[in-house]
Amino acid sequence: MKLLYDNLSVEVSKMTTRAYSTSFSMGIYFLNNRLRNAVYSIYGFVRLADEIVDSFEGFDKKYLLSKFKEETFSAIDSRISLNPILNSFQQAVHQYKISTELVETFMLSMEMDLEKVEYTPEKYEQYILGSAEVVGLMCLHVFTEGNLTEFQKLKPYAMKLGAAFQKVNFLRDLKDDYNLLGRSYFPNVDISEFNCEVKAEIENEIENDFKIALKGIKMLPSSSKGGVYLAYVYYKSLFDKIKKLPAKRVLTERVRINNGKKFGLMINCLVQNKMNWV
Repeated sequence: MKLLYDNLSVEVSKMTTRAYSTSFSMGIYFLNNRLRNAVYSIYGFVRLADEIVDSFEGFDKKYLLSKFKEETFSAIDSRISLNPILNSFQQAVHQYKISTELVETFMLSMEMDLEKVEYTPEKYEQYILGSAEVVGLMCLHVFTEGNLTEFQKLKPYAMKLGAAFQKVNFLRDLKDDYNLLGRSYFPNVDISEFNCEVKAEIENEIENDFKIALKGIKMLPSSSKGGVYLAYVYYKSLFDKIKKLPAKRVLTERVRINNGKKFGLMINCLVQNKMNWV
């Protein structure tokens, strides 16, 4: 009977992914069917932690995150949880041998969001490692399906892709992070003096991350290449749109890619993947 609960748990993670991110949902759809549930489970876990630190105003976030962390490792140790998202996550951890060190590193970055942090270059790198790069590595464990040689070969590229996605998120969410949450992740940047020169410097860093990441995407197994490339294209398109805006616009609006544009990108990626152009 536990199989029924396990299947329900994955469905909850899938629903969570679809509710929060159409971009990642479409990327996951383009993965081989046998890989999808694990990636939904990773996304659901990451999203739940992120919600605690970003959205649960009026509640004791520090307590909630501490409890969530405790329940996460308990779920991994006991191979079950009454929290469906954690139950599906622990399944993915065990099936694909995801290191608990990656989970611990992720939680440390979430804990950084509980306090007002002045981000030095070192703390910036630490936060991106935990909030994005290790998430890319969790997914890479799924994509390489236990092949540790392939995992090690693709590891630096997966980290760069995670970093690129996170830095684009930082730019996209600059207004809300600063005005609503009192956060600014970019080191040595005074948001009140954010200008085109500062923006261009950040964009050059992101452009380099994307360039390196694309090399790794091309080396992925066919079972995952299409889905990861679609996520890359979505984020690159968002990044290109942000690049065209003056710094002041980035501080006053949240840039989006509309669903019509996303559908066009999806069709284009499908064609490229079928023709082996990626």
